[in-house]
Amino acid sequence: MPMKDFSKIISELQAGNEELELARAKADALFLGIGEGAIFTDEKGMISRVNQAAFDMLGYTQEELLGKWYPKTIEVYDEKGELIRIIDRPITKAFLTGKAVTMQVFIKLKNGKLLPASVTSSPVIMDGKPIGAIQIFRDFTKEYEIDKMKSEFISIASHQLRTPLTSIMTNAHLLADGYVGRLTDEQQIFMNNITFSVDRMHELISTLLNITRIEAGKVAINPKETDLKRIVQEINNELQPQIEAKKLTLTSALNYDEPVMTDPVLIREVFANLLSNAIKYTPQGGKIRVTLKKDKEEIVYRVKDNGYGIPEEQQDHIFTKFFRAENIVQTESVGTGLGLYMVQGIVENIGGRIWFESKEGMGSTFYFALPNTELRGKAGSTTIETTIRS
Repeated sequence: MPMKDFSKIISELQAGNEELELARAKADALFLGIGEGAIFTDEKGMISRVNQAAFDMLGYTQEELLGKWYPKTIEVYDEKGELIRIIDRPITKAFLTGKAVTMQVFIKLKNGKLLPASVTSSPVIMDGKPIGAIQIFRDFTKEYEIDKMKSEFISIASHQLRTPLTSIMTNAHLLADGYVGRLTDEQQIFMNNITFSVDRMHELISTLLNITRIEAGKVAINPKETDLKRIVQEINNELQPQIEAKKLTLTSALNYDEPVMTDPVLIREVFANLLSNAIKYTPQGGKIRVTLKKDKEEIVYRVKDNGYGIPEEQQDHIFTKFFRAENIVQTESVGTGLGLYMVQGIVENIGGRIWFESKEGMGSTFYFALPNTELRGKAGSTTIETTIRS
């Protein structure tokens, strides 16, 4: 090879190395300059980079973090103070899905305190394979305290509203049913409107109280031998007036007869809410199908409708508090956006899973999977209230 060509190759390699060094320096500056805590791990979960914000937030030194296994070194807990399993943590989900995952957790600091934090884990992909992950986390204390204050306010307000509402509801139903004299047709119309509105208020207050109890971890779990098929049949019958009012067609395929050790009160609330939602968000003359069957080690309850469906871009928010899809708000004014948030809280408490499939204009299918194992009881100061009225 001529000396000129060799020199040219050397020069090109040097230029290439300089570009790589410059790119690396820029990447380092960006990583270290992130205002929130940032930790980089390799494909095995070993910590390789930590920015100063993370050191300051966690209280650890370089020697205590670098080269250590991230899931074991940085422990995260849920709102109840229970250690989150490695399989359920953001970094694990990011590796398994190949997508960014955001969760609100409590990070255990070096001093032993738990810090409310919003954590986002993103996989680093090269040639279609994850070669590492980056975790960005920020102090969520202020937002957490505000949300806690709101929940406490809602709980107090709901309790204060309960007593007068019970009196109003009882007397309104007595009047509407003619216990103190027959009403004229016009008076009956007014009383029907009053009882409908009062029942809606009762449902809202019961839901708010249930949510605050679930969030506070005060709901007791009382496992009993439970006939799931019978509960489904009872709910179908209880909601029949609503089904007939909208001229809907409800069909069922209940293929599970074995008793299950679970909490029948909590299960009933989940089943009732899912069917009630299908009724509410399916237009006149629509179809709903309910199934109950065993699938491997789980018992799956499914509610399928051909209703309005959920827009794809809004599906990530469906289990958040007070959320209602835009197309639903335009067609159905009745609704609080709290039912599915409450249901998810119940499902998590009894170790189940809930998910859905939906396409706007074509309907939705909600699934509730219950492990075919004995549910452990849990002491609590209260239980949930029934929110669905026939």
